[in-house]
Amino acid sequence: MRSLILGGVRSGKTRHAQSLAEASGLLVSYVATAQAGDGEMASRIAHHRASRPVNWQLVEEPLALASTLHAVAAPGRCILVDCLTLWLSNLLLFENGSRLAAERDALLATLPTLPGEIILVSNETGLGVVPLGELTRRYCDEAGWLHQALAAQCERVVFTVAGLPMVLKEVTR
Repeated sequence: MRSLILGGVRSGKTRHAQSLAEASGLLVSYVATAQAGDGEMASRIAHHRASRPVNWQLVEEPLALASTLHAVAAPGRCILVDCLTLWLSNLLLFENGSRLAAERDALLATLPTLPGEIILVSNETGLGVVPLGELTRRYCDEAGWLHQALAAQCERVVFTVAGLPMVLKEVTR
């Protein structure tokens, strides 16, 4: 099962994703894409660490997500990736401009081949006004295209608002 959990900032998407991972009954690997570039982000990372069960494996990877998922995925394992929009930001700001397309394409090619359960968390950015700078507009465009491509591949897509998960797509096998 591949699940995509979308929502705005503080919408409850991580909490929902964590509850799905716990309910899976599988060994859980948490793939964190955040980097602590400042004190505020370090506090956010610490809060996320404190909210996770201590028996979950933690893998920190800000860029090479597809190869990390390939290395960690296994039958009987649940992987929770939090969060794709931080990963996307890391790639947008990376000095090698072609890396974003390569990593995105690798993720989209790898995802259908992975064993076990995969839960992807991402911020929905397409709900507001068009941002003013070129970089923020590109970020919103890239996030929207990524979400559409992932939603097509995932069996479950959930949108969270105010802590409430709304199932947008659920395909049972």
